[in-house]
Amino acid sequence: MTAGALSERALVLAPRGRDAGVAVAMLAEAGLAAEPCATLPALLAALAAGAGFVVVTEEAIATADLRPLSSWVRAQEEWSDLPFILLTRRGGGLERNPAAARHLDLLGNVTFLERPFHPTTLISLARAAIRARRRQYDARARLIALRESEARFRTLFDTMDEGFCVIEFLDGPHGPMSDYIHVQANPAYTRHAGIPNVVGQKVREMVPDEAEGWIALYRDVLVRGEPIRFERELVATRRHLELAAFRVEPTSRREVAVIFQDVTERKRAEIALRELNDTLERRIADALGAREAALAQLHEAQKLETIGQLTGGVAHDFNNLLTPITGALDLLERRYGGDARAARLIDGALQSAGRAKTLVQRLLQFARRQALETRAVPVGALVSGMHDLIASSIGGLIELRLEVPADLPPALADANQLELAILNLCVNARDAMPEGGLLTVAVEPVQIAAGGTPAAPGAYVRIAVIDTGAGMDEATLARAIEPFYSTKERGKGTGLGLSMVHGLAAQLGGAFVLTSRPGAGTRADLYLPVAAATTIAAPERRAAAGGAAGRPLSILLVDDEDLVRTGTAEMLRDLGHRVVEAGSGAEALALLERPGGFDVIVSDYMMPRMNGAQLAEAARRRRPDCPVLVITGYAGGDLSLGLPQLAKPFRQADLAAALVAVHEGRGGAAADAAPATTPVLPDADRALP
Repeated sequence: MTAGALSERALVLAPRGRDAGVAVAMLAEAGLAAEPCATLPALLAALAAGAGFVVVTEEAIATADLRPLSSWVRAQEEWSDLPFILLTRRGGGLERNPAAARHLDLLGNVTFLERPFHPTTLISLARAAIRARRRQYDARARLIALRESEARFRTLFDTMDEGFCVIEFLDGPHGPMSDYIHVQANPAYTRHAGIPNVVGQKVREMVPDEAEGWIALYRDVLVRGEPIRFERELVATRRHLELAAFRVEPTSRREVAVIFQDVTERKRAEIALRELNDTLERRIADALGAREAALAQLHEAQKLETIGQLTGGVAHDFNNLLTPITGALDLLERRYGGDARAARLIDGALQSAGRAKTLVQRLLQFARRQALETRAVPVGALVSGMHDLIASSIGGLIELRLEVPADLPPALADANQLELAILNLCVNARDAMPEGGLLTVAVEPVQIAAGGTPAAPGAYVRIAVIDTGAGMDEATLARAIEPFYSTKERGKGTGLGLSMVHGLAAQLGGAFVLTSRPGAGTRADLYLPVAAATTIAAPERRAAAGGAAGRPLSILLVDDEDLVRTGTAEMLRDLGHRVVEAGSGAEALALLERPGGFDVIVSDYMMPRMNGAQLAEAARRRRPDCPVLVITGYAGGDLSLGLPQLAKPFRQADLAAALVAVHEGRGGAAADAAPATTPVLPDADRALP
């Protein structure tokens, strides 16, 4: 039976004799759907699915527990008043049937039909009940439509960007319609007008000094019935408003609706434009100059963006080139380490490879954009470890002096960004001393008292970079930290060095101070807050050649670069492992299908058609017990893969340690066995993939 048929069917509760069957037959003969119910619970269950009316005999409810039925009747929705036709033996009047009052109270909308009755009478009452029920369904539909309309209005009212209110005019001491009260207002009212909680407020109480003007405007709309649009300042909140107002019909409601928005910024812009027009010629010249400067800055930014894009790809290729070099040098070092001259040459080559890796990392560090990774940094060890890097950057004409006390507290910083900042300051100092001079990098703890400068009160570590160069005049010093400002020749600098240092200091909660005089050199002071942590991670040490290799393993090595794969395979075989090589992910998967197995899969990440992560996923489905070590040419090896990783270039000892960690951990935490470089720096640079 369809939902429509259920909603107009008759339910018949007549458990005794043939009454139910007779009533159902009579109704069916008249074309009315009817369904008998054997018990009161069955009736209640049928009512839940829908009904047009109910025919019930008096004896069916005479002794039954009627509380569930009474509860159902009382719980009907506001549109519903289900008709009941009660078949009695003594009529429905109180004088003949004392139980009628109870039945009326229980059933509500009840019609009494005394038995015996003529079928025509029952059919007539049934059709009247159906007509009444249909009117109830119509009322339900109108009520639902009304509620949906109200919901749509409320949603629009609450979410519209413009301020909206309805005001009602009142008579008062100043005469008829001499005041108005806010009867409705949406949330945007406060945002645009700057006055909260306006519902219930009278305008003469809200803005007494300007109420007359607002009253006159809206009263004219109410009286004349003509909508208006206008702009006016709400002096009380110093807001310029753009408004529209119209009368709410009928006029007897004495209501006006107002919709408005805050155009203060636009008005201020218009005022500024008028002021601009007063000195148009001069301002045009200024604007053209600013445009040229902006274009120059854009050009510089585009060059830096291009560098950033290039370095990501170059790093991968460069690290691929370095990997077989460092691997071969490792093997040569083990074979010819007893020869002092050969060992010295090989060690020098390894150090050069390490510096090459550091160079790639610094390029990536400059190019990337990411949040600072702050921690407690041993600034003294960091600065001391940069000695060789700074010395090689400033050249032989400049004397380098480091003043680093032994008992420095740790500072809160990003070690990588701090290294770059110090290096930038040192390179700037070098450029200020073309004929040579003295460069001093001094580190010391300082305490800034309340009311002091240049940072908030507290403990700091100050890094001072002092040169004996040409210095700067006041005008140059005032603009020195502006982005893209540079006194160097075109093409000799980006003008970003000092602005990057200044931004780093601000982001860390410290400060950056420049002092300089022409002919007296320049001093750059970088203040870093002392870290609360007392335990500092020990700096990495250079991996010993030929580290622990663990037991011999069967390894599947996957890399699309022949030179890298061959060099890595030789390192693995030299460690005593059995190596099977594959030049692609597809070739590796084919090898996994063969009998036998592998203890570890070592795969390059960046490969055509199937990268290392995709290979690991496919291999896991075939050999879930075989761990995967991903080798990445991106500096740092911190790809978000959830797999152990080893960064290129790596030493044989790093590869051995990574294999032990991966095999023993069976694919657990990332190996992160990135090789140390020379000089050793805290927390090697990491680059985004």
